[in-house]
Amino acid sequence: MKRVRIYVSGQVQGVFYRANAQKEAERLKVTGYIRNLQDGRVEALIEGEDLCVNKMIQWCEVGPKYARVDKVEVINEQYKGEFKEFLIR
Repeated sequence: MKRVRIYVSGQVQGVFYRANAQKEAERLKVTGYIRNLQDGRVEALIEGEDLCVNKMIQWCEVGPKYARVDKVEVINEQYKGEFKEFLIR
């Protein structure tokens, strides 16, 4: 099991990035949350099976149709299993 915190920079607010990320997270059966940050980035905390988390990271690197992802920072954290679903905050 794996846990990562992701910071996504670019045109990622106002383009349904979070809503589409939630759909993808549900499809991949990962848990955690995603939220907008004041500085224009999006932060996601993702937990789940290694392969599924890695696929979610790959999705974040591209994002939805109208997004423009310039940078993705991935920070590995200790798995905690603290979430039951993937939420938009």
